[in-house]
Amino acid sequence: MPSYTLNVNGQYLTANVSSADMPLLWVLRDVLNLTGTKYGCGIEVCGACTVMVGGQPEKSCNMNVSSAVGKDIVTVEGLSKDRSHPAQQAWIKHQVPQCGYCQSGMLMSVACAMKAGHHGNEIASEVKNLCVCGTYPRIKAAVAGL
Repeated sequence: MPSYTLNVNGQYLTANVSSADMPLLWVLRDVLNLTGTKYGCGIEVCGACTVMVGGQPEKSCNMNVSSAVGKDIVTVEGLSKDRSHPAQQAWIKHQVPQCGYCQSGMLMSVACAMKAGHHGNEIASEVKNLCVCGTYPRIKAAVAGL
């Protein structure tokens, strides 16, 4: 069984997986027990599985674990320990989540845009994640001040 060491949320973690082609999403959720990253569509459309890899947003449902080796990976659990990240604070202030399922991926997409130096409407136009509850007006209000 292949073994991969991944830098996830600032910690080196070893994942013993059945295949080098195993999607990073399942490694994070099922092997490393980081269940904040969600499975949505499995075809890189919805964005529920978005994590930060090397500072960039990546849809973990179609990224192989072997491709993640040697890169810094940040999941929603690693965004902040106390919900102090500006995106998390904006989400709380504007009561963004309804069901909340897509929100970890949405937060990670916003955090990546912020890391790239983008603000407000730039972030809103970049984030293409889907929300079936339709909380887009609250999302736009939340990112407007970032």
